[in-house]
Amino acid sequence: MCEKQSDLKTNPSHFENPKKTTDTPTHMDLKWDEYKDKIQGFKFFDPHIHMVSRTTDDYQNMAQAGIVAVIEPAFWVGQPRTGLSSFKDYYSSLVGWERFRSSQFGIKHFCTMGLNSREANNERLAEEVMEILPLYVYKEGVVGIGEIGFDDQTELEEKYYRLQLELAKEAKLPVQIHTPHRDKKRGTERSMSIALEHGLDPSWVIVDHNNEETVKSVLDQGFYAAFTIYPFTKMGNKRMVSIVEQYGAERIMINSSADWGISDPLAIPKTAALMVSRGIPNDVIRKVTYENAIEAFAKSGQIQVSDFELSTPSDPNEKFHGNSVLRGGQLPKWNQNSLYID
Repeated sequence: MCEKQSDLKTNPSHFENPKKTTDTPTHMDLKWDEYKDKIQGFKFFDPHIHMVSRTTDDYQNMAQAGIVAVIEPAFWVGQPRTGLSSFKDYYSSLVGWERFRSSQFGIKHFCTMGLNSREANNERLAEEVMEILPLYVYKEGVVGIGEIGFDDQTELEEKYYRLQLELAKEAKLPVQIHTPHRDKKRGTERSMSIALEHGLDPSWVIVDHNNEETVKSVLDQGFYAAFTIYPFTKMGNKRMVSIVEQYGAERIMINSSADWGISDPLAIPKTAALMVSRGIPNDVIRKVTYENAIEAFAKSGQIQVSDFELSTPSDPNEKFHGNSVLRGGQLPKWNQNSLYID
């Protein structure tokens, strides 16, 4: 049965006050022919994207645009999961099938593991999830605990946020914080305060979904400030360019957070193209779209830059549990007309 509008108000997702149509535009969508020349020679690292929600066309377009590596955080899948087995299958897909699927397009796939803040409010299920999380956080390709933090800023969200901070310390992994869509400033300050209370080095913590209201405090306290390019609910790309102009590149990174909602897996290269147009130096662009993500998450010991600095052709014969992304002799390349003939 469909949710009533009143129900949506008590259980919102990505709801913030939209910009009025009379406001100055803060986002510019770009077509491939409009920005491809500007990003020639750049490599991009998307440190927050939900590829389980995306298609193989997205992978091909991302590879064509210069995205060489991604981090996929465990997250809310759009509706509440009803049992532990669904978490197990989901976590397994992040270190299994999705890692393989990404490799077939020449993109290195990493992930972060965690219990998301929304489902932390189901205490019975959350307790079960916390029991199995240690089985996944030490697997190959897991570069952090995330995305964790606050949504409605409830007591249960705080309880499981704290438990996962302790897990991150034990596993010696960076933390990826999801800041709430509503009352963001208070939720961001609360997230950072608790992380410091637990003794985390702020240089091991990536605070995500920032905006103009939160960025200064995040940087001043020594955390990484990540920005999600969502035109209407988080950050428009023109606003992002202005933030880089104001704050520089240190500990700032850009991501797409592309998922099952209206989002853009090419948000990073498009934003980079706008930066080029605004005269931002290439070394600054590289830091916020590539190098800073590597610097932050390489503390996990899982990221070797050589893995995606050198282009390695995909093996079209390779399969994962007997399955392949290829159909009818295709090559896993962005040239969709290419054929592989054995």
